[in-house]
Amino acid sequence: MSRQRLGQHFFHDLGWCKRILAALPLAPHQTWIEIGPGHGEMTQLLVGDGRRIVAIETDRRLAEGLRATRDTDPRKWPGLEIVTADVLATNIGDLATGKIHIYGNLPYYITSPILHHLFRWATRIASIHIVVQLEVAERIAAHPGVRDYGYLSALCQFYAQPKIALRIPPGAFRPPPKVKSALLGMTLPGEQANLNIVGESEEKHFLEFVQTCFSQKRKTLRNNLLGVASDKGIHEAIATAALRPDARAEQLTLAQFAALFAQLA
Repeated sequence: MSRQRLGQHFFHDLGWCKRILAALPLAPHQTWIEIGPGHGEMTQLLVGDGRRIVAIETDRRLAEGLRATRDTDPRKWPGLEIVTADVLATNIGDLATGKIHIYGNLPYYITSPILHHLFRWATRIASIHIVVQLEVAERIAAHPGVRDYGYLSALCQFYAQPKIALRIPPGAFRPPPKVKSALLGMTLPGEQANLNIVGESEEKHFLEFVQTCFSQKRKTLRNNLLGVASDKGIHEAIATAALRPDARAEQLTLAQFAALFAQLA
């Protein structure tokens, strides 16, 4: 399957690649995992300064092409390793020791599954910088009270501190996508470090709880939570957490979700 059919568009403008590079927390001797290197448009800029670059490419032809380019002149591609694999089936923790930085020009239609997958190794990841659809980047970076704020926002902000670093026009790519794009930067850890959510099991249950709160955005928390608690219990928990009786999930901070979760637990 071609990369275009997989949903990714290649950078053809070196100027935009250099602008992205300038927005990355690049330093000597780091380990970077690149998702979807394509022809190596960004890879050629990431290598050097003693960095180890692990490029994960699911398209076998592209992986072989990048490998051939590297092997033709290895001195221009120091520290580059190429892994032919689907990132969603890859154990990120097995690829490197110590802290990891991640960069990727992601297929837009699987942005959310990839982020869910990466967050399994959140304690090992120092930063994530991904090129995604602008609309998705805005949702991830949205704050409570804003229309775009939803479960994906809460999930990403639980693990990381997201910020839109660059807005990228369609003309920066070949073929140009039909939507605007953005470089989304995320520094880890996120709000999780400030919440009393301890252990993998509680973390899993908390995020499931938040997802339930957002299950129908137009409904109140009380309505969305009736499947997991009694109406009386929900009413008391909302009052104890100092929330309005008609509060909706889109109005709550992660700290407020955590307080409500603790009350209902």
